[in-house]
Amino acid sequence: MVRVWFNHWFSTSYRLIELMKEDREEQIYVIGSNQQADSVIQKVCDEWYEEPALDGEAYLEYCLDFCKVHKVDVFVPRAKMVDISKNRKRFEQNGTKIMVDDYSVIHFLSDKAATYDYFRKCEGLHIPDYVIVNTAGQFAEAYAGLRENYSQICIKFVRDEGGMSFRKVTEKVDRFRRLRMYPGTDIAYETLLDILKEKERFDDLMVMPYLPDHEISVDCLDTEKGLIAIPRNKGTARHERVEYPVEILEMVQIIMDKIKLQYPCNIQFKIQDGVPYLLEINTRMSGGLQMSCLAADVNIPNIALNKVLGKQVDWTMDKTEKTVSYIELPRIIR
Repeated sequence: MVRVWFNHWFSTSYRLIELMKEDREEQIYVIGSNQQADSVIQKVCDEWYEEPALDGEAYLEYCLDFCKVHKVDVFVPRAKMVDISKNRKRFEQNGTKIMVDDYSVIHFLSDKAATYDYFRKCEGLHIPDYVIVNTAGQFAEAYAGLRENYSQICIKFVRDEGGMSFRKVTEKVDRFRRLRMYPGTDIAYETLLDILKEKERFDDLMVMPYLPDHEISVDCLDTEKGLIAIPRNKGTARHERVEYPVEILEMVQIIMDKIKLQYPCNIQFKIQDGVPYLLEINTRMSGGLQMSCLAADVNIPNIALNKVLGKQVDWTMDKTEKTVSYIELPRIIR
């Protein structure tokens, strides 16, 4: 039996846990935890715990103690993933392997500006223009400069997860009309400027052109047999088109050759005028990974788990282009 712990994952990891349990040789026993006591993930876990609201070293100590008490063989972190990676040896000394890449790599990739600067030197990759600002005045100047060449601008903090800080900046807003709409990620320029003025100086904020066309999200895992790379063409609806454009796959290979990520990751591109620009690299399993696995008939979570354990799993991929979607199924929590 292999005991695996998922800490504070998003709800779509329900299917990722199911996939990980589909093992040919071992019984995979999954322990889940979350600060949300009623998280649906508990219905697919063999044990379930509510996490305390901790941060910093206190949370790290909680994780170390949890692994020791529950005899965790493999820890699959999402919350505080960078800090946990930095302390990998402390977990390994207690007999727990970590499904996360080296700290130097994921810390670097968590800085979007550093990532863009690094890959800008790579032939064959397209990197968007951007300006880093720390004051409202710098933002206004950067915005004006970029607007000379681009029709719309967006912002996000350099260190961000899941695009939480992403906003599209608009200049003309029909405020009454917007009462009938979900507010989404749009923000008026003057509103944003007023918000930024509330802070004399703020964390690095990236100002860049908004790339209006579709997004391509590529789920990846490097293995001894070769690179698994499954591009999903994302739109505004639930359905996504899984297809394998040569240019995207070549760009993914360039990136993976450079940074050599060992565990599941997700590389995102945004299209503008037919050109795919690198958007970001997430060093964890993506929320849509289960759709990629279904379309390509390959089990990335289980292959990755075995890789952590030092085992090689043979795999094949169905590269037939498919449109894939998902439905919501109700589960009684308690």
